[in-house]
Amino acid sequence: MIASRFSSFFAVLLLAGAALLAAGASAQGTSAKFTEVKPPQPTEPGKVEVLEFFSYGCPHCAVLEPMVSEWAKKQPPDVVVRHVPVAFNAGMKPLQQLYYSLESLNRQDLHPKVFAAIHQEKKKIFTKPAIVDWAVSQGLDRAKFESMFDSFGVQSKIQRANQLVQSYKIDGTPTLAVGGQYLTGPATAGGYRESIVEADALVKRVQASRK
Repeated sequence: MIASRFSSFFAVLLLAGAALLAAGASAQGTSAKFTEVKPPQPTEPGKVEVLEFFSYGCPHCAVLEPMVSEWAKKQPPDVVVRHVPVAFNAGMKPLQQLYYSLESLNRQDLHPKVFAAIHQEKKKIFTKPAIVDWAVSQGLDRAKFESMFDSFGVQSKIQRANQLVQSYKIDGTPTLAVGGQYLTGPATAGGYRESIVEADALVKRVQASRK
């Protein structure tokens, strides 16, 4: 049963990766390194909002994440970068719960360590028991983490994340949404660093349009 769930989980990631490669192949024939969001989505007033749609299980996200974090630190006060954990099926929901539990407990410092645990240390932290054990190994209180993991607040954030995935029509990760108007990512932009360069250009485009 567990093996079957893991197989389904990675099958979804492979399909998402295939979708990214297909998008990249079609984008090579054009100069555009982004797509427009139709219809444009509402964002935080007075801010240029950048949403990073990701999954902890996605190897491409593991590569892009430190680049996004480095880039985010260099942004001016009117630019806000937010993470949106994506679940393409029910088996991926525990990883959404993991992200929002860490966020709610003010332990975002463990965010990159989750990627390292999965992709470098090859830990299979995809179910609640495995995730809780991992969190405890990182110094978190078991009871407190379990309570947060199943809390109404975390469930509400997951519901909002799922709504964003639908509104932005996200079909693969990682994807960066800029200003509620544009989408880019490694496949569309032509590489990991290229996607950061393109996101930066799109932020400036949104800023200029508001002057």
